[in-house]
Amino acid sequence: MSRAPPIVHHPAFRAEMPAGHRFPMDKFSRLASLLEAEGVPGNEGFVRPEPADVETLRLVHSEDYVRGVIELSLPADVVRRIGMPNTDSVATRARAATGGTILAARLALAQGIACNTAGGSHHAFADGGAGFCVFNDVAVAARRLQAEGLVGQVLVVDLDVHQGDGTARIFEGDPSVFTVSMHAEKNYPHRKATSDLDVELADGTGDEAYLRKLEEILPALLSSVRPDIVFFNAGVDPHADDKLGRLSLSDEGLGRREAYVLGACLALGIPVVGVIGGGYDADIDRLAARHAILHRTAKSLWSSEV
Repeated sequence: MSRAPPIVHHPAFRAEMPAGHRFPMDKFSRLASLLEAEGVPGNEGFVRPEPADVETLRLVHSEDYVRGVIELSLPADVVRRIGMPNTDSVATRARAATGGTILAARLALAQGIACNTAGGSHHAFADGGAGFCVFNDVAVAARRLQAEGLVGQVLVVDLDVHQGDGTARIFEGDPSVFTVSMHAEKNYPHRKATSDLDVELADGTGDEAYLRKLEEILPALLSSVRPDIVFFNAGVDPHADDKLGRLSLSDEGLGRREAYVLGACLALGIPVVGVIGGGYDADIDRLAARHAILHRTAKSLWSSEV
């Protein structure tokens, strides 16, 4: 196996869920197994994060909400909005995934690029979760790095098929974090937030139109925002076969998207963190392979740079 950029993984990324639950929880363990089988993590293997602690989570989330998650005392209406049970396994997963994005961000600052095998929980707000998202890992990681003086300006490039409404609301009015969301116009959430830049796409948008739009906005953003770090939510739910998407990207289109975003950051020497975001398919093997495009692309680009 060859050298590779850091890939963060923790077994706790897969939480125990009720039988028949809609969220494809098995994709996290399957993704890790696939990446290992392909040798994507390199000789070093996965880097294992520490779960985010309460103090770190409170940089973004209210104390009552953090305690409710961890102490398993969330109100029923909040649990309903999240769409996952308020259990120790789910709470541990949320803390581990957030710790994973924090660690990936630190590693990206050191090595130029790093990826988490979870993360992208962009529907979580300061005082509650929603849409299968408990803690907003990207927001927490950004605030942790800022609190430590490691970064000043942050750019969030969210290409999940759903708008990153939680992230937009957390950073609303904060010029130190620029939020970009390119998503399906008619998809969840029905009541959208206001990102610093929202790009709404029509149902059925395919590879070429999607990539043209991305190429129109990204270089100008990197130039004008001048970020110290980029968080890239590489949700694969824009795929044509995704159960909860409304767009029509192919596997090849996702690969071109990942290469474009990661490559643009690397070319300018801007550290970039990849998180996997959403992806929904009854075929877990097919879904894991779709998520693995991010990590394979990161390895390919990073290998050509070092």
